[in-house]
Amino acid sequence: MKQYVGLDVSMEETKVCVLDDAGVVVFEGSVASRPAALAKLLNAKAPHAERIAHEAGSLSSWLWHELKAAGFPVVCLDARHAKAALSMRINKTDRNDARGLAELIRMGWYREAKVKSMESRQIRALLAARSKLVDLRRDLENQMRGLLKSLGSSSANPASACCQTGSPPCCAMRLIFARLSIP
Repeated sequence: MKQYVGLDVSMEETKVCVLDDAGVVVFEGSVASRPAALAKLLNAKAPHAERIAHEAGSLSSWLWHELKAAGFPVVCLDARHAKAALSMRINKTDRNDARGLAELIRMGWYREAKVKSMESRQIRALLAARSKLVDLRRDLENQMRGLLKSLGSSSANPASACCQTGSPPCCAMRLIFARLSIP
């Protein structure tokens, strides 16, 4: 007997609906949004799962990789396509969304979303962190330049107004404190 599972994932709790081939509800419930808890529930309530569906979202990449590693046939659904199908339901609740996702996956009326690899996610995170640090450095240098200019320094770069051995922000702050007579 084939089973189809819909997961409506949130930060704390995941609503789960398991359907059989005929569309009859085998199990409806909720579980903590942790891969180990989901795996335990899926092994107990859906041992013959043909496909397990969840919508693309902020937790989807992590959850997809964890469930795939545990050996589950998980499918990440395109969020816009799933939303369009689920919005036709009269009563929109997490429980009904889980059932709707299970029905979509059972009937094959879904569009699968591409889930990026863990390496791709790590590279993206590093690039985002670097970009943020570059922005912070630029903002700090501009702030120091403005403070030095208001104190009469004609230096275009805060680093050139400082000692060459220290870090530019620290040297600029020492120069500003010295000009303002702050100990």
